[in-house]
Amino acid sequence: MNTNDLKIFEAVAETGSFTKAASLMFTVQSNVTARIKSLEEEFDTKLFSRTSRKVELTSEGMILMQYCKQIQHLVEEAKYNIRSGENVRGCLKIGCIETTMVLKAPEILKIFEEKYPGIELEFKSDTRDSLIAGVLDYSLDAAFVSAPIIANGLEKINIKEEQLVILTSSKGPQLQTLLEKSPLKIVVFDDGCIFRERFESWLSHKGVMKYKSTVLNSFEGIINFVEAGLGISILPEEIVSKYYGGRAIKTYGLNKQLGTMNTVLVFRNEGPQSKALQCFIDMHS
Repeated sequence: MNTNDLKIFEAVAETGSFTKAASLMFTVQSNVTARIKSLEEEFDTKLFSRTSRKVELTSEGMILMQYCKQIQHLVEEAKYNIRSGENVRGCLKIGCIETTMVLKAPEILKIFEEKYPGIELEFKSDTRDSLIAGVLDYSLDAAFVSAPIIANGLEKINIKEEQLVILTSSKGPQLQTLLEKSPLKIVVFDDGCIFRERFESWLSHKGVMKYKSTVLNSFEGIINFVEAGLGISILPEEIVSKYYGGRAIKTYGLNKQLGTMNTVLVFRNEGPQSKALQCFIDMHS
């Protein structure tokens, strides 16, 4: 077994096809078949279930995939660390929830690039659960997410605390009057968003069970809809005051339990860390 065998294994798993994997790896199908057969003999198990229509990982194959990602990650880190010598180089993939992307990513990028010009930062915005999964499966090196974190294999650093507020149009009825309407109109991000989860918990606490959701994918869109009286929403107070202070929006505070959101930086706690990742962690410690 060598690392190229593992790359071929990953290619088959990702494409679900020996033919597509061969094309992806710039080789012939017979070589892909031979390398997978060699791996299966070495581990003495079937790694893929094969039908006439598709190729899928077996349960044993799924286990190997997790180790495969870890091995490939360690190999790439070793290359960067050995080649860079005293000069720290590499590429870091950092995940962010939406608020961190808007408020902090530009500043983080500017400061980090000035201090470590040899390290390339890539930012990805996604939902909290997807970001945590990305760190665990090695597709991300670290991620800014909201606490609490319930996941084995991760360490965390506290970054900041922010307050969430309910938003209504200042040209419309008071919040209590709106809450008495059925169904209540709300404007939210898609499922998986921490703001939406907190909002729905708050609505349940208020006894509001019927509401009609308008799903948008941007802060600007949510502000526009709330301002036009098309629904109420929830956002971090800092976002509203910093970027939308002049809009016809009224804010209402929440209790501490639902209104306080703590952002943490999470990263894997097993194995050696790359010099690049250690530099990023040290900047936030």
